[in-house]
Amino acid sequence: MANANRPAGLAPVQYLNGAPWNGQARIYSIAAAYATKLAIGDPVASSGSADANGVPGIVRAADTGAIRGVIVGLGAANETAMVNPANLDSTVRPGAAQTTTWYAMVADDPNIVFEVQEGGAVLAAADVGLNTNLTVVDANNFISQVVLDNADKATTATLQVKLLGLVRRVDNTFGQYAKWLVKINHHELAAGVAGV
Repeated sequence: MANANRPAGLAPVQYLNGAPWNGQARIYSIAAAYATKLAIGDPVASSGSADANGVPGIVRAADTGAIRGVIVGLGAANETAMVNPANLDSTVRPGAAQTTTWYAMVADDPNIVFEVQEGGAVLAAADVGLNTNLTVVDANNFISQVVLDNADKATTATLQVKLLGLVRRVDNTFGQYAKWLVKINHHELAAGVAGV
């Protein structure tokens, strides 16, 4: 059976020690003037600033470079409510300047393992242990569309994610659109490690 093409960005599933992800995340701010769409599942980087209350800021991560974590919740009300009062069904921060600061819950522990779909060329069993970058694009109207950049696979320590293995499910196999388990390798809070 062919793998389904359903990119959803990065989804936290467990920790490196095998424990399931417990839902813990840290609050970050998104400046009102920031004009890039953000969605649950998008990788983010530090913006180098904070809001008026000292909540550190984030921007969407680039296709290369360090990653702070992955968005697991978004909200426009305040830093304690992960909702958009203007649209309770929305899971995306629009790609234009906003009238108020938004906030995001970010899974930023360097030991979290994420599930992500591969893009481009097909990865194989021999690629487990290598590092690669992400292909960071705008979300659709519901969820992140970030996928693995298979063409960048190498042992380079500064590549964004480490390939830990294929997601073990009956609906997933090696081939186009396979879902992989990855760890953020080029993390802002931990040094990158060369692939094997």
